[in-house]
Amino acid sequence: MLPPIIQLLRPRQWVKNAFVFLPLFFDKKLTDIGVLTLTLVCAIVFSLAASAVYCLNDIMDREADAAHPVKCRRPIASGAVSTSAGWTAMAICLIGAVALTAALLPASVLWILLAYLALNILYSTWLKHVALVDVLIVSCFYVMRVVAGAAAGDIEPSQWIVVMTFLLALFLVLGKRRDDVMLQADGGRVVRRGAAGYNLDFINMALTMVATITIVAYMIYTMSDDVAQRFGSHYTYCTTAFVLAGILRYMQLTVVDNHSGSPTAVLMRDRFIQLCVAGWVMAFLIIIYC
Repeated sequence: MLPPIIQLLRPRQWVKNAFVFLPLFFDKKLTDIGVLTLTLVCAIVFSLAASAVYCLNDIMDREADAAHPVKCRRPIASGAVSTSAGWTAMAICLIGAVALTAALLPASVLWILLAYLALNILYSTWLKHVALVDVLIVSCFYVMRVVAGAAAGDIEPSQWIVVMTFLLALFLVLGKRRDDVMLQADGGRVVRRGAAGYNLDFINMALTMVATITIVAYMIYTMSDDVAQRFGSHYTYCTTAFVLAGILRYMQLTVVDNHSGSPTAVLMRDRFIQLCVAGWVMAFLIIIYC
């Protein structure tokens, strides 16, 4: 069990910052030590920034979290960490993220980081309570990670990587919102104000729609002539099997098992999805680098 102050930083959520490596991966620069180092620094920066945001979010939501059946265990909501300690942890992470970016990364990354932090503040204080806007904003956070990774490595991100990241993130976030709706329906109490703008029928339809669009868009991407020329292979379409299997598995966990509270937790515990991700990465490693 991690100490409460470390739990407040939510280190398990840092896995989301793997998205900063996507531009490097697809631009065939995974073996470029200089670019890889800068991208790694970018991942560390966004991990610190994300932890600062989690501290702010937990401070702002401490009363609502205390009434939540799961979030009540969070360090500040449970009283394991004081509010003042939360502010201090937030400040340290924030200063560290900005300092590292200013010292080691291009200025464009600093602007993206500042935009990410500003949008997160708006989200934590207001936008998270506005239905639809909340899921769109969270999806944009994933895109900002990708754009920051591209800027760190001086890589021009393709339109496909931006679109696919947004769609996949939206699909995952909708699954998480479904969990909020289920908790609200079962307990008869509001666990998230924004959840009042959703119901189970809407979330299920939205999940199905976004999953369909994501799979179709991915298939078009893998079968496009531009992608075949860029990677020097016509076999990128084979990776569709891993994407389809992963999306279906996540929908099964969400709709059948009702276990979609945290996409990160799902990734960390579900072997099937882990195999899908590993298979997808290995397939692209072979296609791009071999």
